[in-house]
Amino acid sequence: MSAPEPALPGALAGLAPLLDEYGYPAVALFVLLDNCGIPAPGQTILVLAAVYAGTGHLSFAAVVAIAFAAAVVGNSLGYLIGATGGRAFVHRWGRYVMLTPARMERADEFFARQGGKVVTVARFVDVLRQTNGIIAGTTEMGWRRFQPFNVLGAALWVGVWSAFGYLAGSNIGTVYRTAVRYQLWLLIAVGVLCVALAVRRVLRRRERGRRRSTRADESGEETSGEGTYGEGTSGDGTSGEDGNEEAPDRP
Repeated sequence: MSAPEPALPGALAGLAPLLDEYGYPAVALFVLLDNCGIPAPGQTILVLAAVYAGTGHLSFAAVVAIAFAAAVVGNSLGYLIGATGGRAFVHRWGRYVMLTPARMERADEFFARQGGKVVTVARFVDVLRQTNGIIAGTTEMGWRRFQPFNVLGAALWVGVWSAFGYLAGSNIGTVYRTAVRYQLWLLIAVGVLCVALAVRRVLRRRERGRRRSTRADESGEETSGEGTYGEGTSGDGTSGEDGNEEAPDRP
């Protein structure tokens, strides 16, 4: 016999009738949309479905498998959208959203270096969860490179939030209120970390610039010294002044 349904707080209560009516298809649809660029409560319904599984109303294994497949497929669709139309969109409309060619070039360089890390952790950050696949496709991140990180990110995201909902179970109200209470502090901590990383990157870039400038100055000094040493010598190695002296009269 399944446990009674827990008292659901916040957004979970609003999605409960939808999950009651459609079950697993609702999980699949909302998670897929949430991962392919369309704002949808995919993470919320994942947690809610896991809570239902924790109280015996759904199969936990089915929730995890369906959400994982939907997350992978959704992000793959986002990648295809970016790869097929992202560049054209940026060239035509980018200037209206402050996405200049120079900024797009920097985004390309950043994704070339850090794209795998971004795709892996992006699902835990709102907005990035919806857009990381599109950005990866637009910046021409290779499909074979993208997919392993896509699968890894989906596994981590589904694993964390489904475990959270399942373990919370009938205590979801208390857990939810505690999470909301500390959410502001968590966001502040994430913001401070991002600022610290940005400052560190700027300082490193300035340090590299100073090193290049120093090397250029040293190279210029060496070149100048060589020119001074060779100045005023004639072809036979004698100085120009001595070469101009008249030869003594021969008897």
